Amino acid sequence: MAVTESTMMELGHPAPDFSLPAANPEVDDRGDDRRSLTDYDDAEVLVVVFMCNHCPYVKHIEDALLEGAREYQPRGVQFVGICSNDAERYPDDSFDSLAERAQEKDYPFPYLQDESQEVAQAYEAACTPDIYVFDADRTLAYRGRFDETRPDDGEPHGGDLRQALDELLEAGEVTMEQHPSMGCNIKWKPDQKPAHAS
Repeated sequence: MAVTESTMMELGHPAPDFSLPAANPEVDDRGDDRRSLTDYDDAEVLVVVFMCNHCPYVKHIEDALLEGAREYQPRGVQFVGICSNDAERYPDDSFDSLAERAQEKDYPFPYLQDESQEVAQAYEAACTPDIYVFDADRTLAYRGRFDETRPDDGEPHGGDLRQALDELLEAGEVTMEQHPSMGCNIKWKPDQKPAHAS
């Protein structure tokens, strides 16, 4: 298992657009099966999490992430999960598997598939989980780790993400120190591996 750190996109970067199929469109029933950045224009804060089904780092934080989403979404924070892994080589991350996982764990946010991997490239995503927090103007206010715990090393609590969200909601900016996320590398298709994924 290759342990990879996030690239830490420059703060203030505008949120790259996306329009992707949702494995669980019923979660926020918007009339079709795709979700785009503009679908969530009314959210005060947008949290984009690159994740997948099979990664032990994602599994480690999954329940705490879902709990956090259920807690913060009523406060105007919209979460979106995106899986960009090569589903041909990693069938646990196929669209049908994403749908099964979202139903099994009762995901409170849309779980999208980035089959082309273009969205992951636009976000400079490198690992799972890779977390991005955008303010009301959709500029990047936080990127990095969920918390300091790792599989088999601590109980996940999401302290870093929670502090970032609290600061953003209460003060309009994130002033805390930001640390890279760490996890499995995104499983790029052979012809899609970007320069930052060296």
